[in-house]
Amino acid sequence: MGGGLSIHCVDVASGRVAAGLRVTVQRLGADGRPAGPLIADGGIGANGTLQHPALMSEAITAGGYEVCFAVGDFYRAQGHGGAGPGFLEVVPYRFHIADVSQHYHLPFKFTAWGFSLFRGGA
Repeated sequence: MGGGLSIHCVDVASGRVAAGLRVTVQRLGADGRPAGPLIADGGIGANGTLQHPALMSEAITAGGYEVCFAVGDFYRAQGHGGAGPGFLEVVPYRFHIADVSQHYHLPFKFTAWGFSLFRGGA
């Protein structure tokens, strides 16, 4: 697979993919902060990935990006953590794409208390 961006999410506390976890993708401006409209916004599907057409399109260009994972809402929707804020609420991940011919795969592995994010192989 050439180019584009893929996101795969696993709730390691349950040992299952994080179906329903809300994920947003936004470009970073020249100042390094999120800028402009969201590129993608959606829930993780039953296969553990964010299926959004923009992620494998010309919308993914060289530059900086921020992906946000709504961990607190995910656990509350499952009846965990009560009504208040969780230890982790929204986990932001900022990264840069230099070579648009390469595929950028972002595995997100998490619990209510911690997470791991990295560029994986796709």
